[in-house]
Amino acid sequence: MLRLLMASLVLVLGTAVARAQDAPMQTLLQDHSATIVKSSRKTIGPAIDAVAGSGLPQAQVVLQSWQAKDMWLRKEDGLFFRAEKIDSKTYRLFDFDTDADLGAFAKSDLKQIKPNSGIRALLGSALVRFQLLDPDPAKRADALLSLERDPSADALEPLRASIDDEPDDELRAKKVRLERLLTIGYDPDEPARIAAIQEMSTDLGVDVRATLNPLVATSLKVYAGEAPAAWNIATSLTPGSDQLPRAEAYDLLVAEKLAPPRVSGDDIRNALIENIQDGQVAEVPIHRFSDPAIREIAYANLANAGTVPPLVTETDIDAALAAHTFVQVFADPSPAVTTAASAALESISYRVGINQTIDLTLDALSLASIYFLAAIGLAITFGVMGVINMAHGEFIMMGAYTGYVVQQFIPDHTLSIIVAIPLAFAVTFAAGVAMERLVIRWLYNRPLETLLATFGISIALQQLAKNIFGTQARPLTSPGWLDGALELNDVVSISYIRIAIFVLALIFLALFLFIMKRTRLGLEIRAVTQNPRMASSMGINPNRVNMLTFGLGSGIAGIAGVAIGLFAKVTSELGSDYIVQSFMTVVVGGVGNIWGTLAGATMIGFLQKGIEWFNPSNTLAAQTYMIVFIIIFIQFRPRGIIALKGRAAGD
Repeated sequence: MLRLLMASLVLVLGTAVARAQDAPMQTLLQDHSATIVKSSRKTIGPAIDAVAGSGLPQAQVVLQSWQAKDMWLRKEDGLFFRAEKIDSKTYRLFDFDTDADLGAFAKSDLKQIKPNSGIRALLGSALVRFQLLDPDPAKRADALLSLERDPSADALEPLRASIDDEPDDELRAKKVRLERLLTIGYDPDEPARIAAIQEMSTDLGVDVRATLNPLVATSLKVYAGEAPAAWNIATSLTPGSDQLPRAEAYDLLVAEKLAPPRVSGDDIRNALIENIQDGQVAEVPIHRFSDPAIREIAYANLANAGTVPPLVTETDIDAALAAHTFVQVFADPSPAVTTAASAALESISYRVGINQTIDLTLDALSLASIYFLAAIGLAITFGVMGVINMAHGEFIMMGAYTGYVVQQFIPDHTLSIIVAIPLAFAVTFAAGVAMERLVIRWLYNRPLETLLATFGISIALQQLAKNIFGTQARPLTSPGWLDGALELNDVVSISYIRIAIFVLALIFLALFLFIMKRTRLGLEIRAVTQNPRMASSMGINPNRVNMLTFGLGSGIAGIAGVAIGLFAKVTSELGSDYIVQSFMTVVVGGVGNIWGTLAGATMIGFLQKGIEWFNPSNTLAAQTYMIVFIIIFIQFRPRGIIALKGRAAGD
């Protein structure tokens, strides 16, 4: 019988040992069972570290279940399992080591492990090391993004450990960069932090500045005697200076309980009211309280009796301020780190300034190209023909609406734009020819009548557009390959649409020069511009040339409308937004000169962006200043930047 009992005991012990060997995760959890069940943030760290550092394949599942409150304790044996809810009273348990389905259990037989928010944060940090090494690149990228949004000191070591094994070059570069940022913010090794700061001192990323700025942030502190050794003092301040007003300095002393609070006039009045006895306060009759000095005497008597707090005089304030030292203290306690961070921020600020200048220049060139496109047609009709066409903006609007109509029939945005550009030219060319034949040809050399007539046509065309397309903005969608922007760094970027418009402006500059210099039409236009009577005597028909010239200018305006409609709202008022700038471009550049139009567009684009840079919140003010500057400019150079030469210059 004794032998049978001994054999049974050995068998039980052997089975237990075998189960322990077969269930290493459960054994690990049992070793920390009391800590896990207690769920205290102060004591849970070793348990989490033991699971995360176990090297077991089940560790990630345990941590995830624990964090999601899906880990349960079975009361009968104290073992931990992952649980899935069947109904409000029943849960299905799964073994952590084998993931075997252990069946359904009543909720009353189980105890849920409920980590608080602090413990869940620790679990999340522990999970980072698994997510950073996940076989799926998308999950590794998500883990990096999560760390970028919520960096912590706990993530530094797991991140470093994952860099060498990262197979993706792009993700490895992101990990290295993030590791540098976390080193700056959280590494306890001062030389390592300084080295990381110096390494990132040429990086223009916003996240770099966001990491460095807290290191050099300062707070106002006060002390009497020796400053605490832990303080990294940035500078000392003198009470009463611009940096530290006297009242603010004393308020800080009061807040730190280093000086008594000042007694206000309301405090004195309330104290006197509360201490009125037999028509007097502290032996001072109340009928004398009309005098502020008497009120202060009565209050002082109450203070001497210990009834109220004593008055704080100006002498008391001066004495208190003189007895204390006021300093700005860096948030980071290391002087070497704050010195390196300040130098890095200064270096970055210099580079940011240079890149902001480049970005502003690109914006100005982009705006100049838009103005040039809008004005190149006007440079022909106004600059060459001398016709003040107030309906030029409506030709731009017609071109934009032509692009919109084409996209209703051709859903492919790339193909629709290719079709819309020549079609817009044809539509506005025909409209320009009709306008010249029906109205303009009868008004040559009558500028006031021409202005009024074209202004009326402008209003009529706007109303016609409203009747056809309505008052709401219509979309002119750009091709997908024009979406987004070319980003050189975190400071300099330019949209692909702006780049395309810039290229289009250069194309039309070249096309216009070719027409004017290499074609018969260009020769005739130049001849009529220089001397219409002599051109007519040489067999050139001025009426025909004027018609084609006006049509050409109108057609180019239609193409400009397609380009502008890709980034601006297509409405009936689209053209009116550009008509003033177009006239200014032509006049400032030099009437009748394409190079002058280019110079004028460049000057106005740079001028407007420069003024907006000084006053970015008020674009209307920027345009006002720009117009004033141009008026002054014309006073000194009435013929524009590049004046027209020849006989036409005197007309």
